[in-house]
Amino acid sequence: METVVAKQDRIGARVPHEVYETLCRAAELTGATVNQFLVQAALKEAQSVIAREEVIRLSARDWNWMLALAEAPPKPNKTLQAALARYKKARKDDAGTAFNW
Repeated sequence: METVVAKQDRIGARVPHEVYETLCRAAELTGATVNQFLVQAALKEAQSVIAREEVIRLSARDWNWMLALAEAPPKPNKTLQAALARYKKARKDDAGTAFNW
């Protein structure tokens, strides 16, 4: 039977000795190696950062307001109509160019 080994990459860091000692102590307290501890902590923080930057959270009030707008959007005002006209003109003017709308 063939065993599949996942590709692994290496991460290295130089830290002050005091930081290293703190990391070693924390790793020992959790029963992990320093490397395991660092990877787990870094992954947890990375996932937190990604969620914070990519997820939009709304209150119930704001969610209901957004749904109401989506179900019954207001009529376009003059500013939006002018923007749409400029967009259509730009598309027409750029027809046949390398820029792909």
